[in-house]
Amino acid sequence: MKQTPATRRLAQQLQEKLGYILLFEIADPRLELITLTGVEVTVDRSYARVFISCDPTHYEEAMDALESARGHIRSILARSLDWRQTPELDFRIDRSADEAERIGRALEQRPQTIDIEKDEDGYPIVDHQAHEAEGSHEKEGSLTHEH
Repeated sequence: MKQTPATRRLAQQLQEKLGYILLFEIADPRLELITLTGVEVTVDRSYARVFISCDPTHYEEAMDALESARGHIRSILARSLDWRQTPELDFRIDRSADEAERIGRALEQRPQTIDIEKDEDGYPIVDHQAHEAEGSHEKEGSLTHEH
Protein backbone atom coordinates (compact mmCIF):
# COMPACT_ATOMS: atom_id res chain seq x y z
CA MET A 1 0.00 0.00 0.00
CA LYS A 2 1.49 3.31 -1.07
CA GLN A 3 2.11 5.62 1.84
CA THR A 4 2.19 9.41 1.68
CA PRO A 5 3.15 11.85 4.44
CA ALA A 6 -0.56 12.25 5.21
CA THR A 7 -1.25 8.51 5.43
CA ARG A 8 1.87 8.05 7.56
CA ARG A 9 0.50 10.58 10.04
CA LEU A 10 -2.87 8.81 10.02
CA ALA A 11 -1.14 5.45 10.49
CA GLN A 12 0.83 6.78 13.45
CA GLN A 13 -2.34 8.14 15.04
CA LEU A 14 -4.13 4.83 14.46
CA GLN A 15 -1.19 2.84 15.85
CA GLU A 16 -1.20 4.91 19.05
CA LYS A 17 -4.96 4.41 19.48
CA LEU A 18 -4.73 0.67 18.77
CA GLY A 19 -1.84 0.31 21.21
CA TYR A 20 -3.87 1.97 23.95
CA ILE A 21 -6.93 -0.16 23.16
CA LEU A 22 -4.99 -3.42 23.17
CA LEU A 23 -3.19 -2.49 26.36
CA PHE A 24 -6.08 -1.10 28.42
CA GLU A 25 -9.42 -1.93 26.78
CA ILE A 26 -9.16 -5.55 25.62
CA ALA A 27 -8.93 -8.08 28.45
CA ASP A 28 -7.68 -11.08 26.48
CA PRO A 29 -4.57 -12.72 27.96
CA ARG A 30 -3.60 -14.00 24.50
CA LEU A 31 -2.88 -10.38 23.52
CA GLU A 32 -0.66 -9.49 26.48
CA LEU A 33 2.65 -10.12 24.75
CA ILE A 34 2.02 -8.77 21.27
CA THR A 35 3.69 -5.69 19.85
CA LEU A 36 2.25 -3.41 17.20
CA THR A 37 5.11 -2.99 14.75
CA GLY A 38 3.40 -0.92 12.09
CA VAL A 39 0.18 0.33 10.55
CA GLU A 40 -0.65 1.30 6.98
CA VAL A 41 -3.81 3.24 6.18
CA THR A 42 -5.44 3.93 2.82
CA VAL A 43 -5.88 7.55 1.77
CA ASP A 44 -9.67 7.34 2.23
CA ARG A 45 -9.17 5.80 5.71
CA SER A 46 -11.43 2.86 4.89
CA TYR A 47 -8.80 0.14 5.37
CA ALA A 48 -5.85 -0.36 7.70
CA ARG A 49 -3.23 -3.07 7.66
CA VAL A 50 -1.97 -3.64 11.20
CA PHE A 51 1.30 -5.51 11.71
CA ILE A 52 1.94 -7.34 14.97
CA SER A 53 4.82 -9.28 16.40
CA CYS A 54 4.98 -11.82 19.21
CA ASP A 55 6.69 -15.05 20.08
CA PRO A 56 6.50 -17.30 16.98
CA THR A 57 4.90 -20.07 19.02
CA HIS A 58 1.95 -17.73 19.76
CA TYR A 59 1.21 -16.45 16.23
CA GLU A 60 -1.95 -18.48 15.71
CA GLU A 61 -3.22 -17.77 19.21
CA ALA A 62 -2.64 -14.01 18.83
CA MET A 63 -4.31 -13.91 15.43
CA ASP A 64 -7.34 -15.82 16.78
CA ALA A 65 -7.61 -13.35 19.66
CA LEU A 66 -7.37 -10.33 17.34
CA GLU A 67 -9.93 -11.85 14.99
CA SER A 68 -12.40 -12.41 17.81
CA ALA A 69 -11.84 -8.90 19.21
CA ARG A 70 -11.86 -7.11 15.82
CA GLY A 71 -15.44 -5.80 16.11
CA HIS A 72 -14.95 -4.58 19.67
CA ILE A 73 -11.66 -2.90 18.72
CA ARG A 74 -13.35 -1.13 15.78
CA SER A 75 -16.21 0.13 17.97
CA ILE A 76 -13.73 1.57 20.50
CA LEU A 77 -11.76 3.11 17.61
CA ALA A 78 -14.93 4.68 16.20
CA ARG A 79 -15.47 6.51 19.49
CA SER A 80 -11.85 7.59 19.91
CA LEU A 81 -10.96 8.66 16.35
CA ASP A 82 -12.28 11.86 14.81
CA TRP A 83 -12.47 10.17 11.39
CA ARG A 84 -15.71 10.03 9.37
CA GLN A 85 -15.38 6.27 9.03
CA THR A 86 -13.61 3.59 10.99
CA PRO A 87 -11.22 1.54 8.88
CA GLU A 88 -11.55 -2.18 8.33
CA LEU A 89 -8.71 -3.76 10.27
CA ASP A 90 -6.50 -6.36 8.60
CA PHE A 91 -4.16 -7.86 11.21
CA ARG A 92 -0.97 -9.44 9.91
CA ILE A 93 2.08 -11.06 11.46
CA ASP A 94 5.28 -9.04 11.03
CA ARG A 95 7.99 -11.66 10.55
CA SER A 96 10.86 -9.18 10.12
CA ALA A 97 12.03 -9.73 13.71
CA ASP A 98 12.10 -13.49 13.09
CA GLU A 99 14.15 -12.94 9.95
CA ALA A 100 16.58 -10.63 11.76
CA GLU A 101 17.02 -13.25 14.49
CA ARG A 102 17.65 -15.96 11.89
CA ILE A 103 20.28 -13.79 10.19
CA GLY A 104 21.89 -13.00 13.56
CA ARG A 105 22.17 -16.70 14.38
CA ALA A 106 23.66 -17.38 10.95
CA LEU A 107 26.26 -14.66 11.47
CA GLU A 108 27.21 -16.11 14.85
CA GLN A 109 27.82 -19.47 13.19
CA ARG A 110 30.22 -18.21 10.58
CA PRO A 111 32.99 -20.57 9.50
CA GLN A 112 36.53 -20.12 10.81
CA THR A 113 37.81 -19.83 7.24
CA ILE A 114 36.16 -16.42 7.03
CA ASP A 115 39.05 -14.96 9.08
CA ILE A 116 41.75 -16.27 6.74
CA GLU A 117 43.34 -13.52 4.66
CA LYS A 118 42.43 -13.88 0.98
CA ASP A 119 43.69 -12.44 -2.31
CA GLU A 120 41.51 -10.43 -4.71
CA ASP A 121 40.18 -13.68 -6.26
CA GLY A 122 39.10 -15.01 -2.86
CA TYR A 123 41.84 -17.60 -2.51
CA PRO A 124 43.72 -17.93 0.80
CA ILE A 125 47.03 -16.10 0.95
CA VAL A 126 49.68 -18.61 1.93
CA ASP A 127 52.50 -17.47 4.20
CA HIS A 128 55.42 -18.86 2.16
CA GLN A 129 57.95 -18.64 5.02
CA ALA A 130 55.72 -20.63 7.36
CA HIS A 131 54.87 -23.04 4.55
CA GLU A 132 58.57 -23.54 3.71
CA ALA A 133 59.39 -24.11 7.38
CA GLU A 134 56.70 -26.78 7.57
CA GLY A 135 58.05 -28.34 4.38
CA SER A 136 61.63 -28.47 5.73
CA HIS A 137 60.41 -30.22 8.91
CA GLU A 138 58.60 -32.75 6.77
CA LYS A 139 61.76 -33.32 4.71
CA GLU A 140 63.87 -33.73 7.87
CA GLY A 141 61.34 -36.18 9.24
CA SER A 142 61.31 -38.18 6.04
CA LEU A 143 65.11 -38.34 6.01
CA THR A 144 65.23 -39.75 9.49
CA HIS A 145 62.71 -42.42 8.54
CA GLU A 146 64.81 -43.49 5.56
CA HIS A 147 67.96 -44.13 7.64
